[in-house]
Amino acid sequence: MSGGDDTIVAIATAPGRGAVGILRLSGPEAFAIAKRLAGTLPPPRQAGLRSLRGSDGEIIDQGLVLCFRGPNSFTGEDVVELQGHGGPVLLEALQRAAVSAGARRARPGEFSERAFLNGRVDLAQAEAIADLINAQTEQAARAAQRSLEGAFSRRVQELLDALIAIRVFVEGALDFSDEDIDWLSDEGLHHRIAELDAAIAQLLREAERASRLRDGLVVVLAGQPNVGKSTLLNRLAGREAAIVTEVAGTTRDVLREDIAIDGMPLTIVDTAGLRESDDPVESEGIRRAWAAVEQAELLLFLVDDRDTRSPADTALLAKLPDAIPRLQIRNKCDLSGAAPGAFEGGVRICARSGAGIEALISAIREVAGIAESGESAFSARARHVEALRLTAQQLRTAAAALAAGSGAELAAEDLRLAQQALSQITGSFGSDELLGHIFSSFCIGK
Repeated sequence: MSGGDDTIVAIATAPGRGAVGILRLSGPEAFAIAKRLAGTLPPPRQAGLRSLRGSDGEIIDQGLVLCFRGPNSFTGEDVVELQGHGGPVLLEALQRAAVSAGARRARPGEFSERAFLNGRVDLAQAEAIADLINAQTEQAARAAQRSLEGAFSRRVQELLDALIAIRVFVEGALDFSDEDIDWLSDEGLHHRIAELDAAIAQLLREAERASRLRDGLVVVLAGQPNVGKSTLLNRLAGREAAIVTEVAGTTRDVLREDIAIDGMPLTIVDTAGLRESDDPVESEGIRRAWAAVEQAELLLFLVDDRDTRSPADTALLAKLPDAIPRLQIRNKCDLSGAAPGAFEGGVRICARSGAGIEALISAIREVAGIAESGESAFSARARHVEALRLTAQQLRTAAAALAAGSGAELAAEDLRLAQQALSQITGSFGSDELLGHIFSSFCIGK
């Protein structure tokens, strides 16, 4: 595989004004186009101060020029960076000058896509670049950096090597199927498959945690009116994000607050109190509340700690989706006199004072599978998790076929599909549609 045969250009710094702005060129004509803008170029990997001119010869800006000759560059192609002042008007004028000189405006993610196509990074590493840029916490940034350095890719490659070795054995056995030796009943083969299955399961658990660290967790606060949902939202957000009054039904719409607690990104969703209402505005809020509940990844079901579970609470609990993890939050323990802290299936808190909040955060971490430190050995995405699940599924189907003696041909096909699924993580196998979807989510200039 190789990158494009044309030269692309993009502004590589964030939109808006700044002290420094960077324009990046990549492709076979990058040096020639840069010469038209900057005159003589400095030696590769050495910065040179130049006047940067437009197609009419007028000076647009003065800045540094850095050249990187392929394949020893980010994209694997000739790359030039023009580092000038960070004014949007100046950068756009330089970009127009580069286009006039023969460059094409880059698509989102096209620089990283060329790095992948030219073998500078694999697909998981390319995604880690975007994850590093978009990291919401320091822990997520460190995890993305580890993936960029290849921590995740090496683990995947180890699994691929083991899977390929099993495939070779099984398909080799097919070639000798007319002999008296039953190669596929060999205990060593079944032991290797079991070991690989365990290794995939372990990586899947780590990838699920890493995906949570990257994407966070959608936590929905639900319960009857006036049980303290909005007060809890404000406590977790650290600000007055929601209006709190003693009047039941104050919250009439869905409120979302993105926060990070000890390196754990969360989207906290406050909802209207769940009850029957004749008020059309409140009824619409309740409808939206139930819709939010359906989208939750964790439900915090709040009740008043002064009441044992009321019939209304019991009825609401019965309506909550069984597939969504939940914690019962017994709020207002300052009024009930009970001690704050965790109990089986939930946490007792006082949202107003903050008592029990640390226990609540620990419980959320446990549900999310994120360690107290918030650290992860690498970053991962939902597609990586799905690929590992599919790999495990195909491997187990192959193992069952071999154990039942139902046909080596079926097992060999399952193993091929397992390898195909696992290879999609690093891009050693991947469709053009998959690659297009991944890189289109990157920012322009990356």
